[in-house]
Amino acid sequence: MDEKTTRNIGIMAHIDAGKTTTTERILYYTGENHRIGEVDNGEATMDFLEQEQDRGITIASAATTCFWKDHQINIIDTPGHVDFTAEVERALRVLDGAVMVVCAVGGVEPQTETVWRQADTYRVPRIAFINKMDRLGANFHEAVSELKLKLGANPIPLYLPVGAENNFSGIINLLTKKYYIYSIEDQGMTYTEEEIPASMQEEVDSWYEKLIDSVATFSDEITELYFEGEPIDIELIKSTLKKATIARQALPVFVGSSLKDIGVQALLDGVIDYLPSPSEVPPILGIHKKTEKSVEIPYNKEKPPLALLFKIQVDREAGPMSFVRVYNGVIKKGTTLMNISKKKRERVNRILRMHADRSEELSELEAGDIGVIIGFKEGRTGDTLGSEGAQILLEEMHFPVPVISVAIEPNSLSDGDKLRSALGILAQEDPTFTYRDDDETGQLVISGMGELHLDVLVTRLTKEMKIKARVGNPQVTYRESVTKETSGSEKFSKIIAGKENTAEVGLTIRPLPTGSGNRYRCSAKVRGMDEQYYEAVKRGITNAFKGGIQFGYETVDLEVEVTSITYNELTATPFAFEACAAMCFDKVAQGAGPILMEPVMKVTVIVPTQYVGEAISSITSRGGLVNSIESRTASEHIHAQAPLSQLFGYSTVLRSATQGRGTFSMEFDHYAQKTR
Repeated sequence: MDEKTTRNIGIMAHIDAGKTTTTERILYYTGENHRIGEVDNGEATMDFLEQEQDRGITIASAATTCFWKDHQINIIDTPGHVDFTAEVERALRVLDGAVMVVCAVGGVEPQTETVWRQADTYRVPRIAFINKMDRLGANFHEAVSELKLKLGANPIPLYLPVGAENNFSGIINLLTKKYYIYSIEDQGMTYTEEEIPASMQEEVDSWYEKLIDSVATFSDEITELYFEGEPIDIELIKSTLKKATIARQALPVFVGSSLKDIGVQALLDGVIDYLPSPSEVPPILGIHKKTEKSVEIPYNKEKPPLALLFKIQVDREAGPMSFVRVYNGVIKKGTTLMNISKKKRERVNRILRMHADRSEELSELEAGDIGVIIGFKEGRTGDTLGSEGAQILLEEMHFPVPVISVAIEPNSLSDGDKLRSALGILAQEDPTFTYRDDDETGQLVISGMGELHLDVLVTRLTKEMKIKARVGNPQVTYRESVTKETSGSEKFSKIIAGKENTAEVGLTIRPLPTGSGNRYRCSAKVRGMDEQYYEAVKRGITNAFKGGIQFGYETVDLEVEVTSITYNELTATPFAFEACAAMCFDKVAQGAGPILMEPVMKVTVIVPTQYVGEAISSITSRGGLVNSIESRTASEHIHAQAPLSQLFGYSTVLRSATQGRGTFSMEFDHYAQKTR
């Protein structure tokens, strides 16, 4: 495999912008599929989970490989729904480029902004595809200007649509000034090149000028040729634009309609022309295990193997399938790798390349490849795999905290063990899903990102894994904090097994601004005291953070500073200091004005203009605050914040208030004091 001809790309967008439909067309035109599967019939290749077909949405990111013009393209189709952000997050972490699908009718929607920010975090170069030009209300120019205004991107259209809505007939390539018409007989597989319609000549010339003007800012050579009136070579424009795209200074824009089979081949050409190969991406950062210093890791096949495990899918027969992206060296079948994050050796039993839910066997994976390894026992999402001799840790992925919980209980005792092992499998696959035993109620509690997320997981348990279980109503995951600064100290003295254990600790607790998390500082220094006692004090307090203050919920936004430690070398034990620190925290926190904090969600409600009043009152009656209202051609976007506890069942309320035409999406924003 030549690294220059490989592309690792993701397809990302808001719900319903047409990601999966676009991927289906790509697989059809590259010859991977012999017919097109439609999402609406539940037949899409990439939506192979039973639930995805039932619901018509993408839940898990599916990986596949296809070939176009002698290039190998590894594609990951990511979900658009906000409850599955983790799937998008981990896909972006290992990709070299992404295709941002934008709906020509809806423009830049809330979830588009979220995935755009995630792509910024991982510094992923992007190209945009304005889809659904055949839909009523499609507006290419509006969508392009939103890319600029809302995402702060620098959109550079390379194609123009001919017509819109029902009259959308094809696209014009601004570089070659040719009009492409796609054939209906073979579902757009073939297309003809025509001359530009006379009525559009002026518009094409004006957009070409804008294109050259935009590209000229990145190249003095193009600027000179332009001022001298010389013809500008298309290859020069392409290479300049590619450099700007990789540096994330330009966003090449393509246009079409995946459902009507128009413009997908042009997008594929764009993936090859403007998105980077593994060797063209800037070096990624890692941390050297011994020196703990940050190191750059440039692409190199000759170096020891280094890979990131970014997703786990548990197969009934094969066991855990570990999706890995190789950054350096070569991973061969039958060899042993070091899991640097877990400090464990793991054996590579088999290597596969995935085509959604089909696979083919490989003997090795090279730097730049994405594939599946079977045989890992300890691996988890985010682990770094490498060789024992050169241990470098790749930066970890950050996942949002689960905000909603439900109690689940098996129907019979025999189902109990089955339920626990099934929950273990789900937690291994999905880092935003957790389960725990509630000490107070004795219930088994599962937590996730939202109602849909938990609904999908519970359906998987009952349908796929055939486990009979009952599920309670959703519960909000609260947090606790303090409102004022307080100091205090605590003594500990106990005789255990005939030996005296003593410790004394003084500390100050103070509130921090929202979103700061918990902080621990120790300003007390005792001469001659061993490090293990400081560690014991820290352990006692950080464990107390998890146990809460009044109600047993984890604490947030507070700082604990240990101000004094009294140490007697004859009777001091680590156990005494740990217990003393925890007791001191409980005592001082009780007097620091403890409060209960609840998750507040960022909500975006999209409704037709005539229902704005109903939509606003439905939010304010639930304790929400409307921040802004944004007008579109046929709809209004209401941006608000509301407590999660008040949003259960909100979709039903919204639908009945807007005759089924209102939709909303929400994501976690911050914790705030519970008022009602």
